[in-house]
Amino acid sequence: MPRGDKDAYTDKQKRKAEHIEESYEDRGVPRKEAEARAWATVNKESGGGNKSGSGRGKPDTHVSSSRGGKAHASGSAEQRSAAARKGWVTRRKNVGG
Repeated sequence: MPRGDKDAYTDKQKRKAEHIEESYEDRGVPRKEAEARAWATVNKESGGGNKSGSGRGKPDTHVSSSRGGKAHASGSAEQRSAAARKGWVTRRKNVGG
């Protein structure tokens, strides 16, 4: 199989790569770079093409795709509350000045 041949990937993996690529392009990443990053993400999550053989290897991990959008949930409830109070104080100070 030549390098870059995507025949060994499932339809789901191909759709996922396409979706990730579009997301990168929306953020201003060049098309070729976006495609490379998308396939790297699919490979990292699923271990590469899964089409051949029964069982098709290990299940997907979704580690890479679950990283985004979690910044608000980091830290304990006490830390989030302290950060919210700090932000409120800063906003109040900026409105007054």
